[in-house]
Amino acid sequence: MQITGDREGEPPTQRATLERLLDRLSELNSIGASLSSERDINRLLESILDAAKKITRADAGTLYLLDDANKQLTFEILHNDSLGIRMGGTSGEPIKFYPIQLYLDGKPNHAMVVSHAALSGETVNIPDAYKAEGFDFSGTKKFDIKTGYRSCSFLAVPMRNHDGEIIGVVQLINAIDEISSKVKQFTKDDQQLLESLSSQAAIAISNRRLIQQLEELFESFISLINTAIDDKSPYTGGHCERVPVLTMLLAEAANRSKNGALADFNLTDKDRYELKIAGLLHDCGKITTPVHVVDKATKLQTIFDRIHLVDTRFEVIKRDARIERLESRLTEAQYQARLQQLDEDRDFLRKSNIGGEKMKDADVERVLRIARYQWQNVQGEHVDFLTAEETENLSIRAGTLTANEREIINHHIVVTIKMLESLPWPHHLSRVPEYAGGHHERMDGRGYPNGLKRDQMSVQARLMGIADIFEALTAKDRPYKVGKTLTESLEILGRFKEGGHIDPDLFDVFVREKVYLEYAHRFLAPEQINLVDEAKIPGYIP
Repeated sequence: MQITGDREGEPPTQRATLERLLDRLSELNSIGASLSSERDINRLLESILDAAKKITRADAGTLYLLDDANKQLTFEILHNDSLGIRMGGTSGEPIKFYPIQLYLDGKPNHAMVVSHAALSGETVNIPDAYKAEGFDFSGTKKFDIKTGYRSCSFLAVPMRNHDGEIIGVVQLINAIDEISSKVKQFTKDDQQLLESLSSQAAIAISNRRLIQQLEELFESFISLINTAIDDKSPYTGGHCERVPVLTMLLAEAANRSKNGALADFNLTDKDRYELKIAGLLHDCGKITTPVHVVDKATKLQTIFDRIHLVDTRFEVIKRDARIERLESRLTEAQYQARLQQLDEDRDFLRKSNIGGEKMKDADVERVLRIARYQWQNVQGEHVDFLTAEETENLSIRAGTLTANEREIINHHIVVTIKMLESLPWPHHLSRVPEYAGGHHERMDGRGYPNGLKRDQMSVQARLMGIADIFEALTAKDRPYKVGKTLTESLEILGRFKEGGHIDPDLFDVFVREKVYLEYAHRFLAPEQINLVDEAKIPGYIP
């Protein structure tokens, strides 16, 4: 900022000083605005200390936060420009100094500058630590001897939030003269600027903590829902945990892809959080799905596997055949042939009940033939061997679910969307229902619940669909199947790409960036992680 027009008799140096002060005030306002927009707490703390040093031209500084539970100040960020030291925060260099205790033997610790500032709420401005009285600078002097540094001027300002609570202290060391570059005392202007910055910083930290606490509370509620689903079914509980992880792995891989259809796909931190929440909630509607459908391990399972009832009927028919043999209505050869046929039919139904292999037309016809066997029930009535409901279940061509049960399972996504759309989402999470509700759609429009096509879906919803399928293929905790190997799963996924089921570009990224392998090392059993020949994956374009 430039000042025009001179006051009569005003010295040029005074005008220059005023200009510099106004520039620093303008800079302070800009810093305050930037602090309020920072989401990451470590970057926020670093920004506060960097800003404090900049507006006061300090050579070094430390930011402490109050640990109210333990009555101490913890080192969070430590910078020293002359020594090239940057510790704490995002630096990756931990601060190994012990916290500053606010009380010693139950008495307030006013011997340390920062503890005094925290306890009293007063700013401490010291021209020279080696000449100061009333404070213990023994630790500072040991640091200077060890490093060759000379700590001189100190400025410690408590950070007080909007509730008047002190949440920490900013301490600066060695103000540098702008002209001579020599160490000087922190001026009154320096002190006022830092006090103003500390107030803004305290509010920014408190707000960030509040937002973080609300986010943690929100995620805890999500975890509560998933725990309820997990309590109903341990199988879907693992699914709810793994799909979000795989979703984010694929999202980051797509974010790194700068070519082709995904060249413009870029994730911000807000985008990542929104997608993470969608991943965590993508199956929340399963809380309404009946357990006997979710956990249906075999075709005849409801509360229990009714194949044992069928086994009993076979024993009844075999008993009747034995009676016929004893009454000479069957020859020995006919009797043995009947027993063999019944044993083979029983084994066939047992195998069919598992649902591990796709049934052929001949298999379904065999089920229908067995269903027409007659047996005498407990009421003495001669009835068909299998009820209509049992026949329907045992004739399921793939998996263990009937068409009606599959509709019940599929309905969970409708419930998921209904639940999520009923919530008052803030703007930065407004797309959660769309992301979470689209993972069962297909690129060719034959998915559910809305029959959306690829160009009607976001990239996030499309990548979540791949994550959902791959997790289901490789899951080793499902009651109705064993977890497939990487090769088997990628072969099926590749066919899904060719069939218009999943996004082709995202599938290529999934393979090319080895997302499947990173996920496998975290969640799959060793025997599932076999060597993948990517050249043989159907539809894959390197």
